[in-house]
Amino acid sequence: MNQERQRKRIRYGLLFGILLLTEICIALFVKDRFIRPYGGDILVTVLICCFIRIFLPDKLPWLPLYVFLFAAAVEMGQYFDFVSLMGLGHIRFFRILLGTTFSAADLVCYLIGCLLFPLTEYLINPVKHHTHDLE
Repeated sequence: MNQERQRKRIRYGLLFGILLLTEICIALFVKDRFIRPYGGDILVTVLICCFIRIFLPDKLPWLPLYVFLFAAAVEMGQYFDFVSLMGLGHIRFFRILLGTTFSAADLVCYLIGCLLFPLTEYLINPVKHHTHDLE
């Protein structure tokens, strides 16, 4: 494995860790009407993208789109009460993991997060400019 791919994996891993800790702090300590409901939903799609990039740092150019479609599918599952349909509605872990309340605002937040991810990639993976001698 080349060094640049390894460096990318490390950068994505570090960002994933920071975002995961941020999400946990938001869930445990933030009780407002903006950061918790919207900020956390924006960050979760970036978190998922970073997690996938740890393993596939140079592949899946459409990754943000795939993550958005996944997040939208989970949200639609909430609309149709998928947790209860699966017979898991009585288990708190699954109600929290998969959610139980549909929100169109969540879809917008997921979209924003997926649109921000390419900017995140640009910032953590600086483009190296190669100069070629004309001699």
